[in-house]
Amino acid sequence: MILELTQTSTYPWAKWLGDALSVVPGKNLYFGIFLSIIVFLIGQWLFKISNGFFLFQPLFVGMVLGIFVLWLMAKGFHTDIATFYTSAYKPGGDLIFWFLNPATIAFAVPLYERNDIVKRFFVEIFLSLIVGTVISLYAIYYLSRLFGLSAQGIASMLPQAATTAVAMPISTAIGGNAAVTAMACILNAVIIYALANWLIKIFHLNADPIGAGLGLGTAGHTVGSAKALQLGSVQGSMASISVVVISIVVDLVVPPFAHLMGLM
Repeated sequence: MILELTQTSTYPWAKWLGDALSVVPGKNLYFGIFLSIIVFLIGQWLFKISNGFFLFQPLFVGMVLGIFVLWLMAKGFHTDIATFYTSAYKPGGDLIFWFLNPATIAFAVPLYERNDIVKRFFVEIFLSLIVGTVISLYAIYYLSRLFGLSAQGIASMLPQAATTAVAMPISTAIGGNAAVTAMACILNAVIIYALANWLIKIFHLNADPIGAGLGLGTAGHTVGSAKALQLGSVQGSMASISVVVISIVVDLVVPPFAHLMGLM
């Protein structure tokens, strides 16, 4: 499909890209892989030279810049972005996405290293995360209804408490759009990163490293965990633990909740 588009395009760069993608017609991985890496590296560079400005968080920059590049190229090929995404980006992008799974599992390492804290506060950690998740689900559901979202839109919003690799399959299973869920997860992470210090001050978590770590990890996922690690080792460990635990909680709670609300 992408090769046919390159033949009809009037842009010289489109023909060049078409030749590059024609190495293995329909199954070329290089474009999706290189685009993902390049936009992420640009995000890292901007984040570094801006001294950590939250809007230049690499995941956020990669998402926005990647969408813009795909839109621009789709326009050059005189096709819609969905077709270009499926034909050119998705084969390599799916490979990049696969690495999210072992990366997420790696969060179990801090869980093991600080299992003393988990054992000591096991009940408090799990109860707070379960109760918080249930409350957030009701808040997300009714706010989504208030803003007029469709059933698919609501289903896409519900799993956002989990990290992206876990939230996307759950979203698909309950009838949501995985891409919208991924965007919601990333936006959550960027907002939490930007407001972390203010939220810790407002909720008086300066003297509660466990609470601060759980909050940042739950709401900000991997980005929140990185912020928590800047605050201290205990905060970083608890944030990593919360990423694992909240993913399990969301996986167990969201499908029954979606069924209860008639979304499935």
